[in-house]
Amino acid sequence: MAMPPKVRQGSDVKPGPVVLDDISKRIVEQLQEDGRKPYAAIGKAVGLSEAAVRQRVQRLLDAGVMQIVAVTDPLTLGFPRQAMIGIKCEGDLETVADELASIEEIDYVVLTAGSLDIMVEVVCGGDQHLLEILGKIRAIPTVRATETFVYLKLRKQTYSWGTR
Repeated sequence: MAMPPKVRQGSDVKPGPVVLDDISKRIVEQLQEDGRKPYAAIGKAVGLSEAAVRQRVQRLLDAGVMQIVAVTDPLTLGFPRQAMIGIKCEGDLETVADELASIEEIDYVVLTAGSLDIMVEVVCGGDQHLLEILGKIRAIPTVRATETFVYLKLRKQTYSWGTR
């Protein structure tokens, strides 16, 4: 029973428009249901052989269309504090975003439009740890202000929105 391979980090692949046929969309949806689903089972569901599914999955991974990862619950792993931090900065936003992405505790970086330039998500060991991360962010020369949104309770987190 073949399992999907480990995948590279998303930053290794530059995003671009990729057109998926209906079978590739159904493969993605199968993996969103269960990222460990065997290729043979996916093949049955979409009408392809195990080998054909394996090839298509590899092409989707190589194209940066998807990643196959384990999603954990930070609370159960000893990380009781999560927060979204909005950042206002000057200068080249991409340079700041790259520097933010290099901070280990930051797991999400997005450039935004509106009153904030960049949003990052952090997972940390507590409030003191959050203060240390804020210090690292504020030490970036072109960061002008931060606004922290502490997570009190997670109500929904899903990765199964399909391919629409």
